Amino acid sequence: MNLEYFIAKRIHFQQGKKNVSRPAVRIATIGIALGLAVMLISIAVVVGFKQEIRNKTIGFGGHIQITNFDNNNTYEMNPIKADNALIKKVSSIDGVTHVQRFTTKPGIIKTNTEFQGIVVKGIDAGFNWSFFKSNLVEGKIIDVSGSTPGNQVVISKYLANLLGLKLGDSFFTYFIQDQVRARKFKIVGIYATNFIEYDKLFLLVDMRQVQALNDWPSYSFSGLEIQINDFNRIDEVGDAVYAATANKFNKEGAAYSTQTIKQLNPQIFSWLDLLDMNVWVILLLMLAVAGFNMISGLLILILERTNMIGILKSMGATDWSVRKIFLYHSLFLIGKGMLWGNIIGLSLCAIQYFTGIVPLDPEAYYVATVPITFNWLYIILLNVGTLLASLLMMIGPSYLITKITPAKIIRYE
Repeated sequence: MNLEYFIAKRIHFQQGKKNVSRPAVRIATIGIALGLAVMLISIAVVVGFKQEIRNKTIGFGGHIQITNFDNNNTYEMNPIKADNALIKKVSSIDGVTHVQRFTTKPGIIKTNTEFQGIVVKGIDAGFNWSFFKSNLVEGKIIDVSGSTPGNQVVISKYLANLLGLKLGDSFFTYFIQDQVRARKFKIVGIYATNFIEYDKLFLLVDMRQVQALNDWPSYSFSGLEIQINDFNRIDEVGDAVYAATANKFNKEGAAYSTQTIKQLNPQIFSWLDLLDMNVWVILLLMLAVAGFNMISGLLILILERTNMIGILKSMGATDWSVRKIFLYHSLFLIGKGMLWGNIIGLSLCAIQYFTGIVPLDPEAYYVATVPITFNWLYIILLNVGTLLASLLMMIGPSYLITKITPAKIIRYE
């Protein structure tokens, strides 16, 4: 049997209530538990928030877009001629899961009492509705299967409330070009992503409405949206799409431009990257607090057990052997604290995940409740890192044992 482990186990599990070290050990254990719980909650919230914002941005624009090289930074785009050969070529790239055509055109909604600038996004039968279906709060998606362009529209809840519209209502949208053109749309669906930056802009309509407004033929589109299976590969797949379309021209001589969603929205993704710094600061602070608690607890344990240390050394125990006893003891305390930390942290995360009990202002945070994501790899790495960091912090204080000599202890005893 491991003698050091046996002695540490007896010390830890048979502590008397009158031990001087008992309150300090309890405080150290609570410090580990609370520190780990805060770190777990921080990671779950930040990862969840980044994933929510990222998914919403991608839901409105895809992972990668192919547009006309001559476009400016507005939604009034020059068209590309996206034939089936181009779509088939892009679809064959490793990592690409879906390619869809889209059109956009800015306009103004006018009601009896209100008006609002918006962007009409035209879609066809190949559009992937999964994102908007998951955020649909009323009605249904539009039907684009007819032989003529339909007047159905899916509008955001934000715009519907702003303009006093409801499901089944009709409204006029005006488009400013060489001459003002108007289209009447009927609301068949209302979505709410709580991403106000986009909710206040986009309406979904039949693509042929936009093509008719722009006098485009049926093979002309604002661009292609490309969806991929792994966001972590977005730069790699983006480069592959660029290689497939760079230095190539459509039949009108227009070049293609390829941009990832990170390039199209650099301010959003730069802001999300800054959140990582906040997480690192929290992790370091919590580890420091928990570590200092454990250090103080270990020092008190060593001082309380100086008599035992002196006896063990007089019987031939080495400094490292005695230090191992207290390191094992620290391991028990850290393990107990981490167990309770995981229970507290994961329980609070689970409550928020299933109930959404803590709300947020969507206009400020783009989500209605605090988002939670259980990334088990991060959780395991956090536990392993906490354990190793805490044990490394214990090695220094345990060096005090080498300063305790049996002769001095026996003399004073």
